[in-house]
Amino acid sequence: MFKLEELVKATGAEVLKNDTHMADFEISTDTRKIAGGEIYLPLKGESFDGENFLDKAIEAHADGCFISRNVYPENANLVLKVPDTKTAYLELANFLRHKVNPKVVAITGSSGKTTTKEIVYSVLSKKFKTHKTFSNHNNEIGFCETLMSMPKDTEVLIVEMGMRGFGEIELLSKYAEPDFAVITNAGSAHIGRLGSLDNIAKAKAEIVKYLKPEGVFISQNNDRIKKFVSFDGKKIYYSLSDAEILERKPSYSKFLYKGKEYELNVEGDYNVENSLAAIELGVLLNMSYEEIREGLKSYKPIEKRWETQNVGRYVIINDSYNANPESMKASVSTFIRLYKNSVVILGNMGELGEHSAELHREVGEYLKNIPESKDTVFFTVGNLAKEISDVLSGTAKFVKNFENNKDVSKYLLDNADVGNTIFLKASRSMKFEEIIEQLKGENKI
Repeated sequence: MFKLEELVKATGAEVLKNDTHMADFEISTDTRKIAGGEIYLPLKGESFDGENFLDKAIEAHADGCFISRNVYPENANLVLKVPDTKTAYLELANFLRHKVNPKVVAITGSSGKTTTKEIVYSVLSKKFKTHKTFSNHNNEIGFCETLMSMPKDTEVLIVEMGMRGFGEIELLSKYAEPDFAVITNAGSAHIGRLGSLDNIAKAKAEIVKYLKPEGVFISQNNDRIKKFVSFDGKKIYYSLSDAEILERKPSYSKFLYKGKEYELNVEGDYNVENSLAAIELGVLLNMSYEEIREGLKSYKPIEKRWETQNVGRYVIINDSYNANPESMKASVSTFIRLYKNSVVILGNMGELGEHSAELHREVGEYLKNIPESKDTVFFTVGNLAKEISDVLSGTAKFVKNFENNKDVSKYLLDNADVGNTIFLKASRSMKFEEIIEQLKGENKI
């Protein structure tokens, strides 16, 4: 909630009309969700302009609105003019950041940032009242929504930061003013947009632009990241080589890190590495070993990230929320090492630009050199994923490419054995949830 003077102070808005009788205001950016009394803040994008819906907002009983043009509904009780409404939204978010004044943890990376955010939340919430970015809502609008929903008693705020180009993480860092900044890695995700691995690392390194001087930078021990991070304060680097894996089982990992033993109820060495950032943050925030250990043990993967479910005669592990070469290598290699009698279904990876075919083949070469691949059935879906199956052909147990989800689903139903464990990995655009629905028999094939 904001008072009128806070709205003006935060955004520098010009008050064009003030007939309101309200003392406090919620902000709404969606006319469909207005309950009454809010201030409507119209956002703009490439294909929409929220200021076209000012009348609709007031009809839905918004008390007033922000505008950037000199046009507004006559029956609005409060009208605030700003140069740019999205900037005003960010300024309001930053105002709340200071008003509530939590410790702010900013997290980015080419892969693993959402998982790391969830692991960090699982740990820090054992001691602190902690608030986090919902799902992967990691752009500037998601950032603002995260702070607008932050409880007044929040002690730690965890903000995930995504990017597609230069300047985006710097913008989020400016309004977040983090106390701690984490980079999980800098791989080839979005290389189609940024052109090189150096450019990706450079864009990720923007997270330290507004990191507090007394803050701490935490990162995977990566020479490319170190090359572009410009921060004079405390820096902590970690890597999987710093941990000793004691036990690997389906849905379980046990490891040593800096002389202490930890457990995760999830598989994958990459998840062990992601958890090291959470351990470091817990130590920096003076958490006990027991609190950190219990936080890691209570972590549960979110939907479509290594989500296990029984579907008819099969067990399906769905990791198809997103995919890039690094995450595909890590998750598939973990799966085929842990699960026998397994089927792997891989789909196209997006946003790799002119490097797409080469990077898909690179995944195939990586998997080809894992001994367990010779006992694994690989299906691929899509023209780019065919590059993977072309490389694996002749080395894996069985390899076949399909044009679409419907065809691979039908083939599975006709040929896969009862009890097969099936692993799904692809970019979201491949809609691999269709395979699950079709195997359930909810859609006719």
